[in-house]
Amino acid sequence: MLFPTPAHPDASALDDGERRRSWRELDERVRRLAHWLRDDLRLAPGSHVATLIGNRAEGVECVLAALCAGLWISPVNRHLRPEEIAHVLADSGARVVIADEAHVDAARAAGASEIVRAGDELERAISAASDAPLDPAGPAGGTMIYTSGTTGKPKGVRRAKPATLADGLVAWRRAGSAIGLDGSGPHLVTGPIYHAAPLLFAVYDLLNGAPMIVMPRWDERRALALLRERGVHHTHLVPTMFVRLLRLPDDERAAFAAPELHLVLHGAAPIAPSVKQRMIAWWGPALVEYWGGTESGVVTLVDSKDWLAHPGTVGRALPHWEVFAVDEAGRRLPTGETGALYSRHRDLAEPFVYHADAEKTARAYLEPGVLTLGDVGWVDADGCVYLCDRKSNVIISGGVNVYPAEVEQALIAHPAVADVGVFGIPDDEWGETVKAAVQLAAGYEPSAALEAAILDFARAHLAGYKVPRSIDWERELPRHPTGKLLVRQLRERYWQGRERRI
Repeated sequence: MLFPTPAHPDASALDDGERRRSWRELDERVRRLAHWLRDDLRLAPGSHVATLIGNRAEGVECVLAALCAGLWISPVNRHLRPEEIAHVLADSGARVVIADEAHVDAARAAGASEIVRAGDELERAISAASDAPLDPAGPAGGTMIYTSGTTGKPKGVRRAKPATLADGLVAWRRAGSAIGLDGSGPHLVTGPIYHAAPLLFAVYDLLNGAPMIVMPRWDERRALALLRERGVHHTHLVPTMFVRLLRLPDDERAAFAAPELHLVLHGAAPIAPSVKQRMIAWWGPALVEYWGGTESGVVTLVDSKDWLAHPGTVGRALPHWEVFAVDEAGRRLPTGETGALYSRHRDLAEPFVYHADAEKTARAYLEPGVLTLGDVGWVDADGCVYLCDRKSNVIISGGVNVYPAEVEQALIAHPAVADVGVFGIPDDEWGETVKAAVQLAAGYEPSAALEAAILDFARAHLAGYKVPRSIDWERELPRHPTGKLLVRQLRERYWQGRERRI
């Protein structure tokens, strides 16, 4: 059985607002899809398939079917440009792309060799496919999710996968239970299902028996309504969603209550302590922060109580991980010293590889089982991990490191700042100086006086050398749908024509 035996087989298992599947229907559809992929399309175990699809039920069903059919599946970021989609399809070797009507043209423009349309065409294929039971001893599949490509072409990430479907079901359920996704009640998907965290967290919970509710797109008012009306137990949010929720009118926030909401996982981007404190004050101790990546999965975890006792931490390592900082030579640093963060998997020598890129894979490992996600930080005496920033984002001004995330967290606390990005720009004397790009909150207009007020506010919270020299006003900051700031787009205008980028 793919799912724990439901008390009510005809109850909702998967609902995207337009399409609803009962547990009975979902089990049969996943079996038929798996047989269609393997038997009708003749995709051998270990082959690749891709989806280019919005947040809808078929996207989830295709992922489940690929896992059951022993295939690698790549849910493609639908916001990529055609040439980027073409790169993903060519790099992965996906022979078949399952696309919805809104993205068929993009798949065609990217040169997809075979496109199957979600809707009537896919439904005919499902109806005609075998509904025979799946072989639990057959090979397990896996997701090969492409990194967002904010610093170059997207790279496919293949995590180590179990040998058989039976082993996979056990492993995926345990992965969910380890972070609180125990299937106890409905799970709300708020982010894009081409991204590792919202997709896999929801799949793990679903496999443990949690009905899945998928939002087609983020809307803060709709999210509050679903959390309340559907009795949601678990969800995943990113910090930009928290900021938007907190900017709702006071009366709307005061009226919200979701007593069955037990777990709100959040990560993917740094969160300002002031934002997190306000969310905990509003929603109570449901917030649980994690640190990890597409490559590693979840590495650390911290609940609200522990975070309040250790403000700013991203948690302690899960039992199968160890986290430590190293210096430029790769030597382990003492407790409390800042360096590149590495994570040791206690069981696996190679928790992941970058598809078809042995050189990039090798650069990610310090030694077998010890990998970096590119973050800089430290570990305290209690084992709590703290992040400074991405190594690639660090500003070096006059030989001193400035961590943009720290500066951003100070600036976002100003009432005029709706969103902010901090980055380094070239300076002949200092090498780099600190620049801020600010998206103003409603009711504020750019002015020299406001710029001075925001920078004075920053000086009250930061050392002088960390304070931006100036502010660029932006109508809207470029962010990936997962919440990550596309800092390269902000920096590039200042670094064009220069050989160096630091």
